[in-house]
Amino acid sequence: MGFFAFLILGLIAGAIAKAILPGKQGGGIIVTLILGVVGAMLGGWIGGIVFNANLNEFWSLSTWALAIGGAIIVLLIYGAITGRKSTK
Repeated sequence: MGFFAFLILGLIAGAIAKAILPGKQGGGIIVTLILGVVGAMLGGWIGGIVFNANLNEFWSLSTWALAIGGAIIVLLIYGAITGRKSTK
């Protein structure tokens, strides 16, 4: 998968991760999208090492699951660092 496809995947994964997480997270949509790209890279890296996942296909379910999972992890870490509290 090329750089731009991975970038688009990360942007979409960040938006999905923000929609999945409850409460208010800090930062705006730009921060969320950047964190989504970082999360997609983290998810791809972890998936490649732990699950030996092949991330060459853009429309693969495992690629999307790992990207969204990585984005959720990064958003949770960002929320813990910035001290934002979740409200239900």
